[in-house]
Amino acid sequence: MALLAICPERALTPLEEIRDAIIVVDGRRIVAVGRRGELRLPPGAQKYSAPGITVVPGFVDVHIHGAGGHDVMESTPEALGAVAASVARRGTTSLVATTVTASTEHICRAAQGIARYIAAQPERPPKTTPVAEILGIHFEGPFINLARRGVHPAEWIVPPSIPALRRYVDAAGGAARICTLAPELPGALDLIEAARTAGLVVGLGHTDATYAQARAAIEKGARHAVHVFNAMRPFSHRETGVLGAVLTTANVSAELIADGVHVDAPAMRLLLAAKGASHVLLVSDGTAATGMPDGKYRLGTFEVSVVGGVCRNAEGKLAGSALTLDRALRNVVALGTSLSDAVRMLTLNAARLLGLERCKGVLAPGADADLVLLDANLEVVGVMTRGTGL
Repeated sequence: MALLAICPERALTPLEEIRDAIIVVDGRRIVAVGRRGELRLPPGAQKYSAPGITVVPGFVDVHIHGAGGHDVMESTPEALGAVAASVARRGTTSLVATTVTASTEHICRAAQGIARYIAAQPERPPKTTPVAEILGIHFEGPFINLARRGVHPAEWIVPPSIPALRRYVDAAGGAARICTLAPELPGALDLIEAARTAGLVVGLGHTDATYAQARAAIEKGARHAVHVFNAMRPFSHRETGVLGAVLTTANVSAELIADGVHVDAPAMRLLLAAKGASHVLLVSDGTAATGMPDGKYRLGTFEVSVVGGVCRNAEGKLAGSALTLDRALRNVVALGTSLSDAVRMLTLNAARLLGLERCKGVLAPGADADLVLLDANLEVVGVMTRGTGL
């Protein structure tokens, strides 16, 4: 296949801005990135001119339950393919399929189906339509605090259990990536060690932890915080809780659902000021409603209703979102964040959390050709996933 040379007005790698850029793609991989005039167009390369366009790495979503009318816990190739195709249209080129609290059998069955789909993913999407790559599984629950369960079904919430975790990891067949838990629960600290030994990132979430309990978990190896501010003990000036630990511990990354519903603008600014662009990950927490009209959809084992683009369960509680990451990008930029910092929070930070920064979330030689083309209004006008699309 001929080389493709993409020539936008600029590229954000995201750590570097390159004006008059050229990005050379060979099959699935990027083979060169530089400035036109300094990087010669390879002989025989097909040129793709993109005046007025900014090219950024494909977005990486580490917390997403569904899209396009389907939930990842359906775990069929058809459902997972629909999710992957739906989010790719809005710039998400990689994702971590996220489960919700359910019975052990249901979680294991879902993990097995997602793992089979991951193993069957082709090196490169076979069609011209971009399809996101599923990188692994994020187990959100069942080791969470009942008091901060959000919409997770109460009947399936259980204490941290190393044997149960091993069942989930075994069912995932090497695809387990992230585990959310409440660190204040009995047995949680031992579970953190077991999860880290199994290669999982441990995220603090759905938690009523005090500052001391959260710090103890961080010292055991937890290094991530799940949808910060949501389903967490509130911050108080005398007992800062888990938020105090997350906001003041440099090596803990923090998820943010920047839809303007889950977290108000001042709180988003506080998080960004405390953590900096290098430690915030913009996530969707998207449900089957993502990319779909208002209506009723499934989230794991239960139904959610979407009115005005906001997802809620039968009790009226927020139940994930219908957010796409391109909208999260525009929302964060509207807060005053630089475009390069906002892009970093959608790309490189998530890739680093997963240990995939050499191939995901970056425009660099050897990285996957996951690209998003943005116009002057930061609307997605083109997407490439593993060398397919635009």
